[in-house]
Amino acid sequence: MTAALPFEVDAGAHQPLGMTPAEFLRDYWQKRPLLIRNAFPGFESPLEPEDLAGLACEELALSRVIQHNAEGTQWQVEHGPFPEEKFPGLGEQNWTLLVQDVDKWDAEVAALLDAFAFLPRWRIDDIMISFAATGGNVGAHVDHYDVFLLQGLGQRRWEIDASMAMNGTLPDLAFRDDVELKLLRQFNATHAWTLNPGDMLYLPPEVPHHGVALNPCLTYSVGMRAPSQADLIGDFADRLTIELGEEHRFTDPDLQPPTDPREIDSAALHRVRQAMKALLESPDGALEDWFGRFITAYRNPGDIVPSEEQPDRTAIDIALGGGLRLQRHPWSNMAWRQVSADQAQLFFNGEALTIHPAGAARLAGLKTLDRRTWSELPADAQQAVVQLFAAGQYVLERP
Repeated sequence: MTAALPFEVDAGAHQPLGMTPAEFLRDYWQKRPLLIRNAFPGFESPLEPEDLAGLACEELALSRVIQHNAEGTQWQVEHGPFPEEKFPGLGEQNWTLLVQDVDKWDAEVAALLDAFAFLPRWRIDDIMISFAATGGNVGAHVDHYDVFLLQGLGQRRWEIDASMAMNGTLPDLAFRDDVELKLLRQFNATHAWTLNPGDMLYLPPEVPHHGVALNPCLTYSVGMRAPSQADLIGDFADRLTIELGEEHRFTDPDLQPPTDPREIDSAALHRVRQAMKALLESPDGALEDWFGRFITAYRNPGDIVPSEEQPDRTAIDIALGGGLRLQRHPWSNMAWRQVSADQAQLFFNGEALTIHPAGAARLAGLKTLDRRTWSELPADAQQAVVQLFAAGQYVLERP
């Protein structure tokens, strides 16, 4: 059945994935690449290349310029911020500017994420935008996470190696040792497409791909959060280590006289395994609490500074009644989990509040609060907003 699935579909007005979200997740998500023609019909890029270049000059923006010769034998990588005079001197061919987290800087770019509501929001990492001059590319490579590549301006030709999805053949993922980028030593394309504005290519992790600009173009890359097992285990172990303290130690109350006092015997190793097993069998809620904090803090672009103001509910009520609104900080990352029928945790950038599930769900998805939305919140959710404001998650501003 899998072999009969297409690698290219046309999106429809009511099916932007070319199928239902359930069908996409069942047949393609982390299994099979897919080109979706007209996923965003009539798409007009919220940013122009000049806007992206200007952002790359900002000190806090994460940006890179990658240049290469026509043969692809020589590569050069520079990291921003860049001076404004950098870009006019790069020429008209064979270079690419990449800027991470553009959704944290531009509200119109952030609004594109609404189209990906078929995925858990906490799984989505950022929107990276790349501008490529004619011939510009970053070489054949793989990503360790799912990515949606939306063509925003101009045309880019993508080649992919879908041999794993086609016949189970593992591609060669060895890297070249003659460049500082992690470029594939071998790349054997099975499919090639030219993408126009509004077309979108979905790639599961570890699918080799190579995109070359046919003319000056912008590409929007919606990448997923995919922490490694080392990230997960290391962070969780750090959390448990802090909570356990020094009083929890290796014990052996059933110790027997050893045959050889210098041997680490099987009984000792069994006790070690039992001690480690007890460590992983954390108290109820410990893993859940840790993960909510971890995933909302994972790969954040920067720290949010707590507010100098410390208003109470009455002060916020007066401010919103006077025409101000509360706007979520663009770096704010929220998620929630239900603990019981009347209790939930609202996670925000590594921290957590406990409120009613209805309030937690509402606040996690609420980017702006005006007088009306504020008045609709129950008392505990309003108090949570006060705490979130104090933590810098919201700012007061004029509409």
